[in-house]
Amino acid sequence: MEKVKTGIIGCGMISEIYIKNTSSIYQNLEVVAVADIDIERAKARAEQFNISKAYLPEELLADDEVEMVINLTIPVAHAPVTLKALEAGKHVFVEKPLAIKREEGLKILEVAKEKGLYVGCAPDTFLGGGLQTCRKLIDDGWIGEPLGATAFMLGSGPEGFHPNPDFFYVEGGGPMFDMGPYYLTALVHLLGPIKRVTGSTKATYSERTIGSGPRKGQKVPVEIPTHISGVFDFESGAVGSIITSFDVWGSQLPRIEIYGTNGTLIVPDPNTFGGPIYIKRPGDPDWSSVPLTYGFTENSRGIGAADMANAIRTGGENRASGKLAFHVLDVMHAFQDSSEAGTHITITSGCERPEPLPMNQYRLFE
Repeated sequence: MEKVKTGIIGCGMISEIYIKNTSSIYQNLEVVAVADIDIERAKARAEQFNISKAYLPEELLADDEVEMVINLTIPVAHAPVTLKALEAGKHVFVEKPLAIKREEGLKILEVAKEKGLYVGCAPDTFLGGGLQTCRKLIDDGWIGEPLGATAFMLGSGPEGFHPNPDFFYVEGGGPMFDMGPYYLTALVHLLGPIKRVTGSTKATYSERTIGSGPRKGQKVPVEIPTHISGVFDFESGAVGSIITSFDVWGSQLPRIEIYGTNGTLIVPDPNTFGGPIYIKRPGDPDWSSVPLTYGFTENSRGIGAADMANAIRTGGENRASGKLAFHVLDVMHAFQDSSEAGTHITITSGCERPEPLPMNQYRLFE
């Protein structure tokens, strides 16, 4: 398969693992250029990985060699950069979330469809060995018919370790937009799309104190909810509940559990690619550990981009699709909409469950 020539816009921390994986794991991608609004940062990343082209973003978009852009900018820039890349005729895989506003997300899908281009979006952790094994267990009936799910992401906020946490506390930030995509994408992958949402939200503290780096001790104002509780109905009939919070100092709640008519499945952290997985069924004296039956169990960031590159070459559907990402964006907004309106919110976006990866294949996209 001919490699898809790829350019990366945004040379921050996460770009390192994306570039590393495209050269060592995913043989259908070739990063030929990197770009950043800080040209020196782009040059440093290019030198680190022996990439010949280091650009400003607009220069990369003008490069005809680049077929696909991986957009690793900050959340507020996701939609503007993705739209510019689509207008330039590039396929785009963007970090989560797809956009900040629903209107931006819809515009991305519309432009991509008009131009016949692919759009993909993180998180792609659901393509890792842990969540793929969970999908196989559910589809094969190991816990019977799924009837419910819980998801919890509880912490004290990123300002304790992040030197510049401001963007976590403005529109597009907060625990739901930062970590919610991992949990909701995993749940849609496992149980299908969501049709109704009810939520309650609050901002516990009006400001946060930076705990590390050169700005240690500075205050960051909080402009968005930092504790979100929700209940949601899947189209399948299962009922889910979720809490995401930056206001909690400690918790022993599970990450995700799936409840079925014939058992319970403990799902691994959806921000990872591996296990562990546990299952308990009627008559079992205790939980049983389930071995992983799929590859990509280490940090496999970029698997969604590689899957999209495969679809570009074969004409198929990419699994971590823009439509899936928009459905998750729609659901995330609905929790706040419900809290403000005091009513249920019907979700109209919809999507298909992504197709599972082939079982027992540990190297793909070669």
